[in-house]
Formats: sequence, C-alpha cells, structure tokens
Amino acid sequence: MDRRNFLTGATLAAATVAATQTRAYAAAGSKPRRVGLIGCGWYGKCDLLQLMNVEPVEVVSLCDVDSQMLAQAADLIESRQVSKKRPRTYANYVDMLAEKDLDIVLIATPDHWHALTMIAAVQAGADVYVQKPTGCDVLESKAMLDAARRTGRVVQVGTQRRSTPHLIDAKTQVVDAGLLGDIAHAEVCCYYHMRANKNPPDSNPPKHLDYDAWTGPAPMRPYNELVHPRSWRAFMEYGNGIVGDMCVHMLDMVRWQLGLGWPKHIASSGGILVDTESKANISDTQTATFDFDDLDVVWTHRSWGDAPDPQYPWAGIIYGTKGTLKLSVNRFDFIPRGGGQKIQGEALIELDKYPTDASDKEKWNLELHVASAIRGHMRDFLAAVDARSNPVADIEQGHISSASCIMANVSSAIGRSIEFDPATHTAVDDAEATALLQREYRKPYVHPATV
Repeated sequence: MDRRNFLTGATLAAATVAATQTRAYAAAGSKPRRVGLIGCGWYGKCDLLQLMNVEPVEVVSLCDVDSQMLAQAADLIESRQVSKKRPRTYANYVDMLAEKDLDIVLIATPDHWHALTMIAAVQAGADVYVQKPTGCDVLESKAMLDAARRTGRVVQVGTQRRSTPHLIDAKTQVVDAGLLGDIAHAEVCCYYHMRANKNPPDSNPPKHLDYDAWTGPAPMRPYNELVHPRSWRAFMEYGNGIVGDMCVHMLDMVRWQLGLGWPKHIASSGGILVDTESKANISDTQTATFDFDDLDVVWTHRSWGDAPDPQYPWAGIIYGTKGTLKLSVNRFDFIPRGGGQKIQGEALIELDKYPTDASDKEKWNLELHVASAIRGHMRDFLAAVDARSNPVADIEQGHISSASCIMANVSSAIGRSIEFDPATHTAVDDAEATALLQREYRKPYVHPATV
C-alpha cells in the first residue's frame, strides 16, 4: 500500500465495524458458550469478568498452578455466574483441555506460558483469547499462528488498543480522514517506573505455588518473591522486558492506525544504565527503531526520571505534515499545524452501565479506563467466532507486533540492526541473529517450532 495514503475503503470499513462494536448474540434459548480460563491472576480475572459482562457465558473451568489464586478465582466466578455454578478447578491445563468441552479458552498466564497453552487449546477445539505478547521468542510466536491456521480456530490477542473507543475515534476522525497529511515518523514510548527496583534474597517458594510447573519451559531460577505474582516481568527468562510488554501495545496501536505490516529493519540499543542495584535483569533504558521503508516508528523506554509530556507517559505520537496525533490509553489529542481546530477524546468509562467495574477496581485492580476496551475486544472476538472470521487483533497481527518487539531485544543483544524476512522467518544474512529467534526450552518441555 501507499503508506502516505491511509484513507482506504478497507481501513474505514474496519474502523466502522469496530466503532459500532455490534454483534449478533446467540439465538434466544441456545446454550451459553462454555468458557475456561488458564491463568487466574490479575488480568485473567479482568478479562474473564468483562467477557461475562458482554455475554452470559458459562464459566466451566479454571486453571492455575497457584492453589490459592485458583480458589479465589473460583469463589469470584461462582458468585458472578448467572447459574451460580462453581467452575471446575485444575492445576494442569492439559487435564482441563482433555475434557474437550470448552468453546472458548482465555489465556492470561505469564508470557513464557502463552505458546504451549494456546496451541493446546486450539488443538482441543477451542477458540482462544490470549494475552499479549504472543510468545517469548519469534518462532514460538510463529508456531502459535501456524496452529491457529492449521486448526481453523479464531484467536484474538489482547492488544485491546484496537478496540479502545476513543482510539477508534482518533482513527476515524483524524487518520482515516486524512487530517495528518503525509506521515513518515511516529514515536512510541513508556516512562512508567515499572521495573522492579528491589533486591530481596532468594527463598523457598510458597507451598500453594507449584514453582516447577510455573517455571515450565523457561530456565529454572531460584525462587524469589519478585517472581510471583506480577513482578516476573522483571526477568528476561519469563518475558522480553518493557519492550516485550509495553512496546507491543503501542507499536501494535500505531500499526493498526496506519495500516502497517512487518518492519523491514529493526535496530535497538540499551541496557541497565541507572538502576544497577535491583535483582531485575531487564533493561531500564532502551531505544528501538522499526523501519517500515518510508516510515519509521521509534520506541523509547526509561524506568527512571520524568516523562517529556506528563499527559502521555505511555503513548504513541504520529507526526504528519498537517498535524500531530497523540494517543494513549487515557486520551488522544490532534494538534493541527499552523492553527486550526484541535480534536480531543478521552477514555470511555461506563460505571452507569457496568456498576461492578467500581468494586472490581477496588478488589481486582481493574483499570477503569481500560474496561470499555476489554469489553469491545471481547465483543469483536465473539463476533469473529460467530462469523468464523479474523478478529481485529487476529493472531497474525499479534504475531507481527510481538515478534517485532522480541527482535528489538535480539538487535540490542548482538549490537546491530536486523533485516527480517517474514517469508522465511530468518534474519537476512545473519546466522547469529537467526539462531536467537528461537530460545532453548527447559526439558522435558519441547519447543513448538520443533514439533
């Protein structure tokens, strides 16, 4: 496509469908969809509760290697179910999927468990909503895409910026309307102080956590209180740092806004430059450039100091010849060059329609400004399941955004730019970089790209 001409029938139609967020519910009197959740922590509960908000599904199964977290989730869902039935609980996702009685599986495990669980779920006949990123290495992510296509299952990735109401407005009102003019540069960034800054001693895992199963295919580290729950992102063994967490969202958002595919070249540098006392081994400072031929997207994260724009500490900024568009989970601002009418939008908060959001914020850390986006993403997913079509954040789109960010870390590790060939999933003329697109699995786990 001509990346300087973004007003196309396809993008406008997609934006219109997403904006209306309509779907045909199952016929009256039909059985509710049967749902299972793998990973019952923070976002697992948030995703599942919003799915229950948009359709009266039957939550049949819950799975987690933390028995306390699992029981807590079962109590919660039993209290929310229309049927008041208590979901079955499992410590092993293989046992849960062996029942083969689930229409939909939600996956909200730590990143290093996304691939094996998603592949197993589609092979068991379920459609899947999996949190981003799609995998911890590029070929793991590609195996997820291949499994979805091989089985014909619908897979939505939790890059819910594509279903965020005010960002859909920004796309239709500004980008698709041509108000930006020619576009050749965008910035994406995160300045949150989200990197773990403590250095507690290693210890024995709590009795309610099966730490060996939690570690799964990742390298075995001594247990540390930072690992579970939530601070596991501080370690590269389980994810890809802030680039693999926060850049995936913002890069995907810009790709969706502008209709971009794979970057041709990826270059990155950074490291632990300031916070050297922490147990964390992810970078505290990093820059990455994603080259889309005639358009560059540049990422910056810094987990110290202040954000350049306090209103946009985690954001995407698209620069055009006619104006600038700032985008975040909370708002958007279009500023035309040389004066003219500004356009602004804010996150949709729907406490009047969904009063449980208030209590879920207090009890389960639901982000109120994101709740409407999760609901929109779930509606889009269910519509795609009904139509047997690709959802707005189809596994292929999630794979592109996730793998691109993973390759930024590979570039930083080897100290040079990567030219990526999507057809072969190799780094062009770079055997070292290509070898790093697949990491070693801990035995007896088997990497899905080798199966």
